[in-house]
Amino acid sequence: MEKITGLINAPFTPFYPNGEVNLEPIPAYAAMLAKNGIKGVFINGSSGEGYMLTEEERMLLTEKWIESAPENFKVIVHVGSTCVKQSNKLAAHAQEAGAWGIGAMASPFPKAGRIEELVKYCEEIACGAPKLPFYFYHIPALSGVFLPMLPFLKAVDGRIPNFAGIKYTFESIYEYNQCRLYKNNKFDMLHGQDETILPSLAMGGAQGGIGGTTNYNGRELVGIIDAWNAGDIETAREKQNFSQEVINVIVNYRGNIVGGKRIMKLIGLDLGKNRTPFQNMSDEEEAAMKKELEAIGFFERCNKF
Repeated sequence: MEKITGLINAPFTPFYPNGEVNLEPIPAYAAMLAKNGIKGVFINGSSGEGYMLTEEERMLLTEKWIESAPENFKVIVHVGSTCVKQSNKLAAHAQEAGAWGIGAMASPFPKAGRIEELVKYCEEIACGAPKLPFYFYHIPALSGVFLPMLPFLKAVDGRIPNFAGIKYTFESIYEYNQCRLYKNNKFDMLHGQDETILPSLAMGGAQGGIGGTTNYNGRELVGIIDAWNAGDIETAREKQNFSQEVINVIVNYRGNIVGGKRIMKLIGLDLGKNRTPFQNMSDEEEAAMKKELEAIGFFERCNKF
């Protein structure tokens, strides 16, 4: 299977003030991401509040992103849910609609407690779209499933024909690299933490990644990889440290899903508020966050339209 090179973005889902999904900003959103060096999107995941969307809304978003995708812009659809039958249906729809690939995080309820349970879950989803690469989205901080990934790869190897790899959003760079080295880099290990792109590059992996702060800081994150590839370690280090400064700001405002989504408004693309149970930012918090971002020179370096 083709392996992803470069950064894929996990976009936010736009909402109208009444809480309904707003498809209108997506063409401009996709064009902005591509302009800033992003290679595609991984929609309806955690940044996109996928578990708070209805099945119909997820399908409409899939169709709109595929319709709006610039040339050579990959659309990967997160189809995970607590109902494996629904996930299979969403996978089939993604394939029919023309998506590049699909992915699923482990169900947060019930939680898989053994490798075999997780493999079976992925197997039943992936077969819904047999022509598309399937990625397991490893994000135990949200799913609560802290199973080891190297034994998972060994168990899934040869069992799911369209299994492509893992979106690895966890703190263990050691485990990430061990998975990358499995059978001479057999599977596509997509780095999932924007704060540690550079150390993963230094270990010889991270040819591709999926990020959340790429929504508004993609130019700098892409720049880390470009500088590394050019042998300019000092520039790569400076850009990684700056990207950590951006993350240090958003963690004060309930993280990327809430604070990050409000940053999109500040750079010119208002995507609306978050759905319950997320606590939306107040106007006062927005003003305070803007000051913190100005203090680190963010608006001179962020994604541009």
